[in-house]
Amino acid sequence: MSRIGKKPVAIPSGVTATIEGKQLSVKGPKGTLAMPLRDEISYTVEADGISVQPANKTKAARAFWGMQRTLVQNLVTGVTEGFTKQLLITGVGYRANSQGKNLKLQLGYSHDVDFAIPEGITIATPDNTTINISGNDKQQVGQVAAEIRRWRKPEPYKGKGIKYAGEFIFRKEGKKK
Repeated sequence: MSRIGKKPVAIPSGVTATIEGKQLSVKGPKGTLAMPLRDEISYTVEADGISVQPANKTKAARAFWGMQRTLVQNLVTGVTEGFTKQLLITGVGYRANSQGKNLKLQLGYSHDVDFAIPEGITIATPDNTTINISGNDKQQVGQVAAEIRRWRKPEPYKGKGIKYAGEFIFRKEGKKK
C-alpha cells in the first residue's frame, strides 16, 4: 500500500486539471503542464483534487502508484509556485554571467563556456558566484542544473567547482611532507 498514493492531490484555486485521452493537463497562473497517463493507474479529477489509484492488483500497478501521484503533485506545484535550484561557484577566477539567452561561464578553461538556456527556464545571476535556475517543470530545472554542474564538478581537495546550494563536499587532506 502506498501511503503517498492514498492522499488526493489538492487543486488550489485558479488551477484547472483535465484528462484528455491518455494525457493529464494542468493549467495555472505559471502556465500549462501535461504528462502522459499510465495504463496501470486510474486517475480521476474531482472537486477536492486529483485522485490516483491502481487500476488492478498487479505488482506493477502498486509500484507506479506513489510515483504517479508525486508526478501529478509536481504538475500542480509547477503551475502555481514553480521550482528553483541554486548553484554556487567556488574557485579563484570562476565566474558566471547571464547574457540574454546564454549563460557565460568562466571555469578555468582556456575558453569561456557558453550554455544556451532552454525554453521554459529562466537563469539569474545575482552575483558572479551564484546561479539561480527556475521554471515550472521540476525535471527540466533539475536537468539544466545538472548540465551546468557537469562543466566543473567540485573537487575534494580545495572544493573548487560548481555545487548545489546546501550540498556537502567531502574534503580530503592533501599530501603530507
